[in-house]
Amino acid sequence: MASNEVTSSEHVRPTTAPGKKSFQEVERSISHEKADQQRLENVDNELSKYVGDGSVTVTRERSDELRKMIDRRVLVIMIGTYFLQAIDKGTMSFASIMGLQEDTHLKGQEFSWLTTCIYIAILFVEYPQNYIIARVPIAKYLSFSIIAWGAVLACHAACSNFVGLVAVRTLLGIFESACQPAFVILSSMWYRREEQASRVTYWYMMNGAQQVVGGLLAYCFTHIKGGPLKSWQWLFLAYGVISVIFGVFVLFWMPDSPMRAKCFSEDVKREMVERVRDNQTGIQNKNFKREQAIEALMDPQVWGYSLIALCTTLPTSGLGAFANIIIKSFGFNTLEVQLLAMVLGFYIIFVLLGSVWLVKKFNQNLYVMLGFCVPSVIGTVLLMTVPNNTFSQRVGLLICYYITLSFWSAQTLALSLISRNIAGQTKKQFAVAINFIVWAAGNAIGPQVFLKWDGPRYFIAFATHLGCYALLIVIIISLRIYLARENKKRDDMVAAGIVEASPEYTAHSFEDMTDRENLSFRYVF
Repeated sequence: MASNEVTSSEHVRPTTAPGKKSFQEVERSISHEKADQQRLENVDNELSKYVGDGSVTVTRERSDELRKMIDRRVLVIMIGTYFLQAIDKGTMSFASIMGLQEDTHLKGQEFSWLTTCIYIAILFVEYPQNYIIARVPIAKYLSFSIIAWGAVLACHAACSNFVGLVAVRTLLGIFESACQPAFVILSSMWYRREEQASRVTYWYMMNGAQQVVGGLLAYCFTHIKGGPLKSWQWLFLAYGVISVIFGVFVLFWMPDSPMRAKCFSEDVKREMVERVRDNQTGIQNKNFKREQAIEALMDPQVWGYSLIALCTTLPTSGLGAFANIIIKSFGFNTLEVQLLAMVLGFYIIFVLLGSVWLVKKFNQNLYVMLGFCVPSVIGTVLLMTVPNNTFSQRVGLLICYYITLSFWSAQTLALSLISRNIAGQTKKQFAVAINFIVWAAGNAIGPQVFLKWDGPRYFIAFATHLGCYALLIVIIISLRIYLARENKKRDDMVAAGIVEASPEYTAHSFEDMTDRENLSFRYVF
């Protein structure tokens, strides 16, 4: 069939379980002569070369092959990058019991400020970072950021006082602020909606992996005695050098987008673009659209995701920064704490993998998030009430501390909902920026509720966490009600004939329409 011949093909939507979208198994043809179906003038110039020049067939088997190809080039980098970022941030917690506080003469709340200053920096640079990420080759920018933060991390070894540590920690926050926003954009760019929750979870669970690996390595570094550097200095120097080397690898391995992937053929690029058409969230558009920015600011779900970020990061940052100090307060020595941190890491991995398995099995995101909040509430209450007088109570408190981190699944799944439920590139840019500005605020506040005079049980901090969990539960329930109502409104409009139930329901997927503008869009919850 000639490339300029008008073609048509049926897009089949078989009956599926409620809330689940069937996979595209038939040929979808894009016609140059049906401007009402796909308006190429609204599509990003680079992207339009891959969505409007002929028929594309993507079967389930072929999509699985493409996903594996993408995983090798994109997911591997996201996992490796986030592991290094997590272990870089976690290094301060391990160093805190390896002599850093004594060698740098920290006093009062100064140790808390070493975590807070990172997130204050992120608070100010997050929107500029999101603006840049949307307009530059994303893989190259990520590579630069990794190399920069690796160099800064290595410089921690040269610090001998609070001022020097604050300076390098602030720079670390600036360079690391590109990581998570870039990953949210990459997830929606490369993966189908039903794949995104698991992909976000895979890289996010590196928070747990860093506890395992970081605890083991910190245990090894603790045994370094004598020499020109202290054990904590070797820790920072080693991780910094590894990050720089990995950043160089990212530059050569990871493609910027499906359209710019030199490692794939032109036909494969078209297939990769076509397989995410059903997302209806687009791939890229570098034009700033004021109306989309306003819509993001007025959209309740954007603020819902942001409040989830606040309610999860405030406890997370404090528990992360003070993890080893809290565990040591139960009566364990330094080497035992390093090893027990590994168990904490395994528990975090278990929680995150368990949550994504439940989402896949029951197709329920917000209910799963809600369920994992319950152990956090129970664990926190027990930490505040159980005395620490006997060995069995010490072990019980340790277990309670572990289960308080169950709420991490809510943070992970909320990130995946942003990539799946926010359409329109400017709107997504603003939504991600708002989310991570609030995320940074929560992380900045978190360590400050752990008051030195309130240790070692930190009742004020854990009471604050209980308030966060209560608000988190209210937000999750409210968000589910809102998204369900929005979907029902659109279904009712289709049933009433107000909106045409066209077989070309994904014809406008790449036209940079927002989720509110595109009435064929349905929210995942």
